[in-house]
Amino acid sequence: MKYPDWLKKGDIIGCTAPSDGVKKVVNFQRLDNAILNLNKLGFEYKETENVRTSEKGRSSSKEERAKQFISMWKDESVSSIISVEGGDFLSEILDYIDFNELKTVSPKWFQGYSDNTALTFLITTLLDTACIYGSNIKDYGMRNLHQSLTNSLEIMSGKELMQKSFEKCEIIDWSDRIDPYEEYHLVNDVEWKNLNNEANISFSGRSIGGCFDVIVELIGTKYDKVKEYIQKYKNDGIVWFLEVFEMSTPRIYNHLIQMKDCGYFENCKGVIFGRPCMVKEEYGISYVETLKTFFDEMDIPVIYDADIGHVSPQIPILSGGILEVNSSNGKGYIKNIFG
Repeated sequence: MKYPDWLKKGDIIGCTAPSDGVKKVVNFQRLDNAILNLNKLGFEYKETENVRTSEKGRSSSKEERAKQFISMWKDESVSSIISVEGGDFLSEILDYIDFNELKTVSPKWFQGYSDNTALTFLITTLLDTACIYGSNIKDYGMRNLHQSLTNSLEIMSGKELMQKSFEKCEIIDWSDRIDPYEEYHLVNDVEWKNLNNEANISFSGRSIGGCFDVIVELIGTKYDKVKEYIQKYKNDGIVWFLEVFEMSTPRIYNHLIQMKDCGYFENCKGVIFGRPCMVKEEYGISYVETLKTFFDEMDIPVIYDADIGHVSPQIPILSGGILEVNSSNGKGYIKNIFG
């Protein structure tokens, strides 16, 4: 596994918009404050032209989004790239990215989540390069940065962190932002759960994962090199981290079967699911029952409702690195190791 050069004070953090871009004045203000916060932490900032544009869910044309991502990846002055936003259309830029060309230059850190999974997943599996599945750059615009946000910068700086589960998490709220600098609204108690009520679950292995909704769209495509990745790192064992944005319980179940049939769970040491954002429980089948039904005949430990994904705050995950994971008594931790 290749690790980009460690991020250090004075380095430039770049921002681009491979999916959607920033829209509305309140979000421009939040982005501007993110820049100020990064400056206060000792980093410079640079953005591509499409960061502050948005039309029909896209920051710009698919060709332009690919071009601007590539230009930033190849920009030797930039040490790390953090995506500005998620969305729904990132996958359409993949045909305009020559991943072999990206291999010819020194790798750099990329961070993002949700729709950005199409990049974090392929950077890990196609480029054999570690990246961060974590917050998009807009979150850095809050008044007081949450620990999860600075943790990702610490990881990119070369620190092996043991990140403990948080005490509180947000309630999903889709109302428009009024305060551009608002922090996370931490209301609900965080409780990590072990699928079969085990007193303790511990596992470690080479990580792979992201937003489940996006990963399933890549299965069987020309970009699907998961089996090769699993084979390469079989001696490490594989740890899957997954989080659901919007799925029905039958869809979750059928896509898990699809993953199994494609050999995705071979050499799997454990699976950790983040808190699901929106799950439609059809046929009277709950989300938990769905997981239990699928994993019942598989000898794989499963943790769910962990601090990963759309229900903030989220633990930044070192995709492609070694993860040590533990869950007991409703609490847990994830430690990243640069193995």
